[in-house]
Amino acid sequence: MNRRERLENIIAILKKEYGESKVMLNYNTPFELLIAVILSAQCTDKRVNMVTKEMYKIVNTPEGFANMEVEEIEKLIKSTGFYRNKAKNIKQCSIDIIEKYDGKVPMNMDDLINLAGVGRKTANVVMGDITKEPEGIVVDTHVKRLSNRIGFVKTNNPIIIERELMKWVPKKYWFDYPNLLIRHGRAICKARKAECNKCGINEYCKKNI
Repeated sequence: MNRRERLENIIAILKKEYGESKVMLNYNTPFELLIAVILSAQCTDKRVNMVTKEMYKIVNTPEGFANMEVEEIEKLIKSTGFYRNKAKNIKQCSIDIIEKYDGKVPMNMDDLINLAGVGRKTANVVMGDITKEPEGIVVDTHVKRLSNRIGFVKTNNPIIIERELMKWVPKKYWFDYPNLLIRHGRAICKARKAECNKCGINEYCKKNI
């Protein structure tokens, strides 16, 4: 069985296990998702969802954040960590969206990464969940760990991992691949100890082929 066939089987099994691919951040609009992803840097999705649940009752638009003082935003997001830098980026990002994109979040890589606080990973998360057509493969700690454990890559460098995966993972799976691996990494293939006896894709792992 070649690598592509293993991937097809893994995706099918994980979809059956976890359902359709989606981010674990709660949102109602593309802008809310963008802000949530910015907040998720070095922070758990659970914490971000707790913060945004209350924050979005107060402010949830580019205009709202643009008109707030940075210190006000800091108070709302403090528990997500690195809140000073995140607050500054959220305010400037909101201003950029208003001034450059008529208040709407752009849905292409070049425009997204020109927004304050938005890098390639953030852009792909947003495009992936909104349009299902990211321009790359998101590589977080779970994707890095599982891609190596399964045997799809042999490096811990996220940039190289994305580049290598994009060479052979069909584009139709660029959104599914990271999102399903993230959920599996949290539930079964954990960092400290993989629960291989509970793993539905165990037979496709490199140690078993």
